[in-house]
Amino acid sequence: MKSSGLPDPPLTDPSARDGAQPIPGAHSNRLAAAARENSIWVVAGLVEREGARLYNASILVDPSGEIVLHHRKINELDIGLELYSVGDRLQVAETELGTVAIPICADNYWTSRAVGHVLCRMGAQVLLSPSAWAVVPEHHEEREPYGDNWIPSFTELASLYDTTVIGVSNVGMMSGGPWSGRPCIGKSLAVGPGGTILARGPYGVDAEALVVVNVEPKPPVATGADVADALNARGYLGP
Repeated sequence: MKSSGLPDPPLTDPSARDGAQPIPGAHSNRLAAAARENSIWVVAGLVEREGARLYNASILVDPSGEIVLHHRKINELDIGLELYSVGDRLQVAETELGTVAIPICADNYWTSRAVGHVLCRMGAQVLLSPSAWAVVPEHHEEREPYGDNWIPSFTELASLYDTTVIGVSNVGMMSGGPWSGRPCIGKSLAVGPGGTILARGPYGVDAEALVVVNVEPKPPVATGADVADALNARGYLGP
């Protein structure tokens, strides 16, 4: 497919109306080529166009360049609903890395962790979550450390299902849309089985970093209707 010549639009940026591409399409093809050329797995967030609709989407690309997972964000923030439609799918992929799911950002938030519960019940051993963690310009990291509001939901899923949950945020200033002028500050977070924090990325609008985490997928705690009993044995009283 011919390239659009445009970068993938940032979160909630109005340029998505012109710059969004289908999946597969120009933007996902670039990622697929990079995965193939470097023999690596790639998870990335993209703005997807499907007809008249736009979605806040993510993909998992294998080392051959094949898209093996395609997610559309479900827990879309109110600031995004003017642009994006609500996601319509929940999927996992069985890979050589384990069974993987790719929920996006607030899909893993405390108030929407039902998304993660369903993915874990579907067998996900690793949740890989592209994110854009933005703060108000006057945010003070020492007085109010960012990321503590994500730890409870990541920890619950990791502890109940022996799943590894990894949220990776971009860095840089948002230049368009309702959050224009807010910095995305990284502070990526990885939580492993048992709720152990495996790694946290640095904080800051310029805090670009490569953080390496060793992940050893564990077998599902149970399958089907037996999951409820397994969770109850671990102290979970929810549905």
